[in-house]
This record gives sequence, structure tokens and C-alpha cells, in this order.
Amino acid sequence: MTNKFIAIIPARAASTRLPGKMLADVGGLPLVVRTALQAKQSKADRIIIATDDEHIAQVTQSHHLQTMLTAKTHPSGTDRLSEVVQTLDLTDDTIVVNVQGDEPLIDPELINQVAYSLIEHPEASIATCAYPITEADKLFNPNIVKVVCDKKGLALYFSRAPIPWARDAFNQDKSLLPHPSHALHHIGLYAYRVGFLKHYPQLSTGIYEQHESLEQLRALEHGYKIFVLKTQQAPLPGVDTEEDLLRLRAYLADTADSHIFPHSLPNTHKKPL
Repeated sequence: MTNKFIAIIPARAASTRLPGKMLADVGGLPLVVRTALQAKQSKADRIIIATDDEHIAQVTQSHHLQTMLTAKTHPSGTDRLSEVVQTLDLTDDTIVVNVQGDEPLIDPELINQVAYSLIEHPEASIATCAYPITEADKLFNPNIVKVVCDKKGLALYFSRAPIPWARDAFNQDKSLLPHPSHALHHIGLYAYRVGFLKHYPQLSTGIYEQHESLEQLRALEHGYKIFVLKTQQAPLPGVDTEEDLLRLRAYLADTADSHIFPHSLPNTHKKPL
């Protein structure tokens, strides 16, 4: 069994909440470049930026980063990955980690762990990760995606609703979590087998995917298995808003100021599969 994998960073130009964020200056480097340099610290054999924008491509290539121009019509980052793996003619068993372009503080070791989790679970087509929810208000927050798993660590369902529902405990008090609660906060980092990515664009949109607005449910509805790696702490947040960008700049300007981006701060941004 090989531990080899590659990382692909989708970087689309359009961003409704923070226009132009992929090239936003962060400590003298464009945001997507910082993300790629962070991903380079993982054990990925290759780092590829997949973008629909020629200007983004010019900038990333000027930083000596492998870059591929993709179609502008992809509805999701996963569709963009599908185009890349088919263009590169990768074998179906190749492992690809999808690193979001707005995650410049992503832990390189988490990238490794998610990739290795998929390698070690041949029954799964996808691997992702989650960490324990310890506060009731986060369980009830619809912007935080929850996941429940079977005894093998395979995802049973993802939801914006509070799952699992501790009926007896919540009938008495919804302000406190039962112990143990088994509630998990999903982290939007994914590893895929190329065989799945090649087939993905042909999968019809799922019923529960539409209800929850969670694209990963499409894979479950079509019978694909997702392994969930359980970590113990939240990842550092990505950049979704102007406020996030300003906080990131402040963090990089003074990394000793640990209260700016504490590890306990959950990443609530909605990330596509």
C-alpha cells in the first residue's frame, strides 16, 4: 500500500461575500499562494491550483506553482477537480485531497491524515474529518454542519440540524450537552479516489442534498462511503469575509497574539464537497 497522494486547490474568481479574495494581499502574498505554500508542507507529491481565471493563473504561475485553467461553468469545486484528474489522466486509485484556496492556515498534518485515512479504508471513496462539539449552542447552529458515523467511522448522515438528538437530555434542558454527546462538527476537508471524481459529474442531485444544501450528501445517496477521521480540536478558520481577511493579516503580523485566531474557534464557513 502506497502513502502517495496529490493535493488540488480549486481557486475560482467569483466570490459573492469577498470579491477577488483569492488574490487578496496577505502579508505580501496572494491568499491562494499562501494556501498553496502551506499545503506544500504536507506530504503531497504534487500541489496543483485549479482555477477558472487567467489572472489568477498568471499570478500563481509567477510564484512557480503548478496551475491548470479549468472551465468557468463548474457548479462546484468537486466538478473542477473532476476536470483536472481527467485532464491529467490519473489512475482511478490515485488519492486527491481537495484543499480550499481560502485556507492559508490549514494544518499540513491534517491534510496528510485525511489522505492516509482514505488509503487505509479501501471501502470508502471519500475521507473527511470532524471534531467533538462541546457547546450546546454550536449543536443547534444551522451554519455548523454535523455528522454521525457508524462503528467503523463511516458517515451515516450530515446535517445542519442537531444530530444526534439526545431526546431524554434535551427534554429536560437544551442549554447543556449530555455527556458524552457524540456530536461532531464536520470539517470541510476531503480526500477522494480519482475513480469517484471521474464519475461525480454524472451523479444526479440528491433529495437530502437539496433539503440540507450539503453536497456531500449526494455521495451518500448514491451509495458511496465516506470515512470520517475524528480529530480533537477545531482547525484554524479560513477566509470568507472582509473581517476574516483583516484578522488573518493581524495574525500573520503578530503570530504571538494567539487570541486572534485561537485553535478553539470553529470554522463555520460552508465549504463545498
